[in-house]
Amino acid sequence: MPGGGRARWRRDQFLALGHATDTTWQTRPVADNPYRNLPSVDALADLVESRLPRALIVDAARAALDQARRDIAGGVETDPEQLTRMTARAVERSAGVSVVNAGGVLLHTNLGRAPWSERAIERAALAASGYGNLEIDIDTAERSRRGGYVERLLVALTGAEAALVVNNNASALLLTLTATSAGRSIPVARGELIEIGGSYRLPEVMQASGVRLVEVGTTNRTRVGDFQTAIQTHHCGAILKVHPSNYRVEGFTEEASVSDLAKLASESGVPLIYDIGSGLLDTDAIWVPRWLQGEPGARQALQDGADLVTFSGDKLLGGPQAGIILGSVDQVMEVRQSALSRALRVDGITYAALGATLEHYLEGKPTSVPFWRYALTEDTALRSRCSALATEVGGVVTDGSSVVGAGSAPGIPIPTPQVRLRGRQGIFECLLGQDRPVLTRREGGDLVIDLRAVDPADDEVAVAAIRRCL
Repeated sequence: MPGGGRARWRRDQFLALGHATDTTWQTRPVADNPYRNLPSVDALADLVESRLPRALIVDAARAALDQARRDIAGGVETDPEQLTRMTARAVERSAGVSVVNAGGVLLHTNLGRAPWSERAIERAALAASGYGNLEIDIDTAERSRRGGYVERLLVALTGAEAALVVNNNASALLLTLTATSAGRSIPVARGELIEIGGSYRLPEVMQASGVRLVEVGTTNRTRVGDFQTAIQTHHCGAILKVHPSNYRVEGFTEEASVSDLAKLASESGVPLIYDIGSGLLDTDAIWVPRWLQGEPGARQALQDGADLVTFSGDKLLGGPQAGIILGSVDQVMEVRQSALSRALRVDGITYAALGATLEHYLEGKPTSVPFWRYALTEDTALRSRCSALATEVGGVVTDGSSVVGAGSAPGIPIPTPQVRLRGRQGIFECLLGQDRPVLTRREGGDLVIDLRAVDPADDEVAVAAIRRCL
């Protein structure tokens, strides 16, 4: 209430209380104000130590006071200072914290997918710390095309003639469809009309690109003849094949091969676009594990005749978020010249990190990339770490499995020993609430700790957090 919770009484009310004179009346409280002891916003903000900007601390204090008033109105005991600290901490953590990923999902989209290699981090920091030759040839002082070095690396790794990098694979496919087929139709197998996450649906991406979707075949069986009928019936700009990277269709199934579709596309005078999604560069590389043999590789897709291949940079490639487009010089140039290309391009930091990541593969050192280091860790090493952790926290080591995640290698488990705390899934939230959050997994009432995607140096962090929560 205005005036610190006090209201001015009328003169006749004052006299009715029995005062002898009407010249001494003054303000009195109408009733006790339950909010009168709440501190001011600024006073409350002064009590909180935080790395947040002052304006956000004040917002936290204001939100805490609003909650405190609701608590008081509801007869609930409240502590505005504690509420402010909790709110400020939540906002502070939302700015980004390092998480120990012990949940068994190597490429966890909600955790940022692939962690970068040390070299990628160093290159990105260098690119961000000052000016660089992003679009200038420093030997001639002439303007150059950004991403030339990364294009050379991609060509060397995959056998493509040319390459283009945009900000994610959805952008890569959107740009490719727009450049090749806007205003025309594109046939797609019904079993490949994918949805990834909660916002990426292939039919909607195609609609946004200005192409008309022509569904061919059935959910489980699609033949080359289905595509041929569509091309004969509709004015098509391309043929699109999509790898269903987050689900599997099994049983009575059939799909048109890349080589057969490439032949049809060539005869029809349209390009074959193949979205392989996950970004495995080469399925024939000696270090690729058996559990990934069914995943399409970029090199193999091009060898089988695909004209344009698209995939993500932050999945199996293990680099920064990016969408990569490979293909012939003419096809990639057509995509590059689209008006959308500039809107979807990446910055120098992404190029720096992506270039460093690709160098590891050309050097024959894939385990320099954290994803592959974790994926290829041997069972004996993991079992030894699990035994040590189980001893520290009172758990048992059991056989289990990890998954790739991020819409990659669906349904393919990676055999992994794990630590299980019987009946202790209740500490899941407590572990996430630590200053260094630890993400685990709840399973049948137990808490499961999977160390496959945990750096060995963080094992002790997990142990300390579990001990505190237990």
